[in-house]
Amino acid sequence: MSVDYEAEYNNRARVPEHADIFARWEREGADYRKASPRAELGVKYGPSERQMLDIFPAANDGPDAPLALFIHGGWWRSLHPSCFSQVAKGPNAHGVTVAVAGYDLCPTVSIADIIQQMRAAGLALWRKTKKRFVVYGHSAGGHLTACLVATDWTTIAPDAPHDLVPAGYAISGVFDLAPLAKISVNQDLKLTDKTAHDVSPLYWDVPPGRILDAVVGAQESNEFLRQSRTIAEAWRQGMAITRYEAPPGNHFTVIDPLADPSSAMTKRVVELARKVQAEAR
Repeated sequence: MSVDYEAEYNNRARVPEHADIFARWEREGADYRKASPRAELGVKYGPSERQMLDIFPAANDGPDAPLALFIHGGWWRSLHPSCFSQVAKGPNAHGVTVAVAGYDLCPTVSIADIIQQMRAAGLALWRKTKKRFVVYGHSAGGHLTACLVATDWTTIAPDAPHDLVPAGYAISGVFDLAPLAKISVNQDLKLTDKTAHDVSPLYWDVPPGRILDAVVGAQESNEFLRQSRTIAEAWRQGMAITRYEAPPGNHFTVIDPLADPSSAMTKRVVELARKVQAEAR
């Protein structure tokens, strides 16, 4: 049976109320920034306006406070990190400091460029805090989460630990980008068969012992469900420690529990962040 990739990957068509969800995210992000007077907003890690971090310190932020980096989605071509400040709320309540990253968008840059920008953001966090950290991300940010987990950081910067990002929580990610080269979104992504393969973390060599949770909303398309199942299975064979989970939600509402300190999603991100910090001692 042939797969209608255009329909499978068109989340905005699958969730007609997406505009209302985006507007709500924007309001919630603004509210959380107002409620976070100690936040460091717009910390630059690169030359362009979007290469910045909004850092939300935990109330007891200090040398032993765990650290997390969140990467937003939008098909690598839309949305802004300010719409996602609220995803720091849940982890902050458990003593985890959270940085929310921005990046330049396609078609101005390529997905390969965005991967490099997220590595630069990770190195900026390392140089600022000297802490290893967990990364969590949604949609395009889920893809970028896997990319950072699979990175051997000493090949990027000699001053960084090889396992700077030993764990990731990837929500609704795409890890094999080949189908995207066949649909209309590729007008902006500009993928070829080769470049789609090159930026697909499903096919990367992953250092043993890295941790990846592949999480996807139970109401998402068969392709999104398949993408998360596939990377969990493939990376496990490569000696990574993986987990697949499909909690309630569509492609957009699936991340809402991150703003709830009592949610299972928040608790898992916190668990991973604490594990990373504990193993660094």
